[in-house]
Amino acid sequence: MRKFPKPTVVTSKCFEFDACRYNGAMIPNNFVQKLEPFVKFVPVCPEVEIGLGVPRDVIRVVEKKGKKLLVQPTTGKELSKSMYKFAEGFLNSLDSVEGFILKSRSPSCGVNNAKIFRDADNPAPIGKGPGLFAEKVLEKFPGAAIEDEGRLMNYNIREHFLTKLYTLARFREVSIKNTAKALIDFQSDNKFIFMSYNQREMRALGKIAANENKLPIEDVISEYEKHLHHALSNHPRRSTHINTLMHGLGYFSKKLTSKEKAYFLDLLDNYRNSKIPLSAILSVLESWIVKYEEEYLARQTFFEPYPRELMDISDSGKGRAL
Repeated sequence: MRKFPKPTVVTSKCFEFDACRYNGAMIPNNFVQKLEPFVKFVPVCPEVEIGLGVPRDVIRVVEKKGKKLLVQPTTGKELSKSMYKFAEGFLNSLDSVEGFILKSRSPSCGVNNAKIFRDADNPAPIGKGPGLFAEKVLEKFPGAAIEDEGRLMNYNIREHFLTKLYTLARFREVSIKNTAKALIDFQSDNKFIFMSYNQREMRALGKIAANENKLPIEDVISEYEKHLHHALSNHPRRSTHINTLMHGLGYFSKKLTSKEKAYFLDLLDNYRNSKIPLSAILSVLESWIVKYEEEYLARQTFFEPYPRELMDISDSGKGRAL
């Protein structure tokens, strides 16, 4: 049974934690409910924290001369300085954090879809971008798993978010141990994940972990972390997943019958053509891992990157091509 560290996840407080939405509502969120036993949540409502009440009048992101402002049309308040000050202080106070789940379209928390207006009273937006709190999140934690609740309804996006979240949490344990062995074990156990995400970075991470120049371990871990963030920055593609699966098949090539190999390759074709999910092929490989006692593959987090209890194949239908 694989053990998982608890990632720290900052979340908008209006999800399940408090009725602090601008209209006085609390937003039910099944994903946050399911995730709560497996992470350490840090709920926050930036708008309440800067003194706005519940309920409260609407605030807007306004762009003037290339500068983003946060304004409240009904009162004429300009809240940008207060929001940026709070964001800086709050984010700097976090000991460690692996992920963020923020409210979509919020002028404070929207990750990339907060409406931007030319002025406070013009009802027509001129574009979209991050809210002011989310802007600071993206600046300070560019390597974290950061999503809004709307995008997490998509299976592929949710899968990437959870895989990244727990990979970063495992790496935090490496940083705490601060030993060459911990780093080498991490690289070895996560090799298939890196292979499915970015093969170039997988090789770079391997070289860094090997530390042929005998650098201080603190420097090695710091450099490794930069490449780890880059490796996990984009969703894996079907083609890279298939390459990783074929690599896994190679461990059993002399043990399988021709019919078993043909069956596996047929599954790969179905996955390539989006007819079956990745989990259908993983289950076959996992059965062979157990049958043939392949210890190296058994340690690969690729086969269980996050707790199975969080697996949910539901999908919003948006973004399936990811």
